[in-house]
Amino acid sequence: MTSLVTGQDALVEIQRVSKKFPTDGKAQVHAVTEVSLKIEHGETLAVVGESGCGKSTLANLIIRLHDADNGKILLKGQDITNLNPREMLVHRQTMQIIFQDPLASLDPRVRVGTSVAEPMRVHKAATKEAALERTRQLFELVGLQPAMMNNYPHQFSGGQRQRVCIARALALNPELVIADEAVSALDVSVQAQVMNLMLKLQQELGLSYLFISHDLAVVERIAHRVAVMYLGQVVELGSREQVFRDPQHSYTKRLLSAVPIADPRQRTSRPLLTGEIPSPVWPAGEGPEVINHVEVEPGHIVAEE
Repeated sequence: MTSLVTGQDALVEIQRVSKKFPTDGKAQVHAVTEVSLKIEHGETLAVVGESGCGKSTLANLIIRLHDADNGKILLKGQDITNLNPREMLVHRQTMQIIFQDPLASLDPRVRVGTSVAEPMRVHKAATKEAALERTRQLFELVGLQPAMMNNYPHQFSGGQRQRVCIARALALNPELVIADEAVSALDVSVQAQVMNLMLKLQQELGLSYLFISHDLAVVERIAHRVAVMYLGQVVELGSREQVFRDPQHSYTKRLLSAVPIADPRQRTSRPLLTGEIPSPVWPAGEGPEVINHVEVEPGHIVAEE
């Protein structure tokens, strides 16, 4: 089997990570199965696939919101897979996450300035005065007026709330920011503004992004490399150009063919996705077959079919 891990000295390395969830009966949902990836310093790795393919579970495993059943997660070479909460607290400053719904991510009873400053309080990273000044700087950095720090979440638009969430994610100077469908709940014009902001912050701060999305147009705009997931496993991995211009796996081809194209002259004859999605639920003791991968060109890895 060809490893999906590429490059050296990565910021995050995921080695054969799996996660199952129990159902009401004796069956189990195999959300992530034997996934191996690397996220390099300063790059954006996008993970794409249809709903239920395991994208968000993978993100939660990396940041340790879920614990993996097996496999390893290395952060700058250190294994964080089994660290207890106290040991993990230090490493949480390196990794932060932005969720899909900014309104649900903010406490409606708390002023947004307090929410942005809270990570600094929890980690004892700044005095009260220093945290207040840092919060002002973060609001300016994400394109908000510092006077807005005293407002409540309901007083902002969706795009502004997501900027607040981005500011909060940057409070501890992380190296990796996980964006889990961070722009999918926004209007198209606001999506473009938030994506431009994320690209600007990446250039200025040297951030790495794990960008979870099902919107391939957004991914093509922001990603350096793309991993395509299907039923909990990665079926194709490569640079943005390799995956979008020369897809090799049949699922990737069908996924790309499902993207709406306004101009009929640009449409292709790729087969559309049809039929029901196979179930990821398996009886206890059973599970999906772990797929093998081949490298079709340097950096472009595809599951055997």
